[in-house]
Amino acid sequence: MAIIWPDIGLSADSQAELAKQALNPVAALYSVPIQYNWNQKLGPSGKGYQSVTNLQPVLPFSLNEEWNLISRTILPVIEQHGLVSGGQSDKSGIGDITQSFFFSPKHPTASGWIWGAGPAFLVPTGSDTLLSGEQWGAGPTVVALKQSNGWTRGILANHIWSLENSPPDDKDKINQTFMQPFFSYTTHTYTTYGINTESTYDSQTWEWSVPINLFVTQLFKVAHQPLSLQAGPRYWVDSPKDGAEGWGGRVAFTLLFPK
Repeated sequence: MAIIWPDIGLSADSQAELAKQALNPVAALYSVPIQYNWNQKLGPSGKGYQSVTNLQPVLPFSLNEEWNLISRTILPVIEQHGLVSGGQSDKSGIGDITQSFFFSPKHPTASGWIWGAGPAFLVPTGSDTLLSGEQWGAGPTVVALKQSNGWTRGILANHIWSLENSPPDDKDKINQTFMQPFFSYTTHTYTTYGINTESTYDSQTWEWSVPINLFVTQLFKVAHQPLSLQAGPRYWVDSPKDGAEGWGGRVAFTLLFPK
């Protein structure tokens, strides 16, 4: 098995285009990101920790000559320990799926902006009551970005409301806004340096979750398969009561399937 780094066996133009597509949430590019997140200092004691591995397949569909439909799925696999004493919160399993669909023009606007919009759904697939909101949810989602001269900047956002009239007694009704502004630069060797936040505002509890992620991403190829590998630290600027604090980390591995 040959590993090629960073020349991935494509023409320079094709490599540059693939690097741009890998940073575009609504690119017509089949991909399978696997993202591992580490969080700490959770719970009343501040000694709890949690890992969340997000499986995030992206499937593009061509609707006609002008429009694509991009399916983005997030399935979290969660492991958490020490959130409360006695081990009652020590759980491992899957969380709730977030499923988004973006209707996106195939060509940027005259000023170079790429955008997409559509519905987002929350599916209560959690394997345990501690890992799930136990409610169906839905709302709008939108993304807008611009790419030029190696720079990528934009924002992805959604808002999800609970579809349940009466959520479980021990659960708050879901009413959350998610915002992910992102900014990055890609070098001539297809190394990307970036920063983003993944802020969530809970309108029921009036609390913010705001981790800031710094990351480095490298595009490369194993045999004939293009891949990207990302790693970097995260810092929690704000979090809800008993939420994560301080430093954490992220590693992401993405299979890319260019047409």
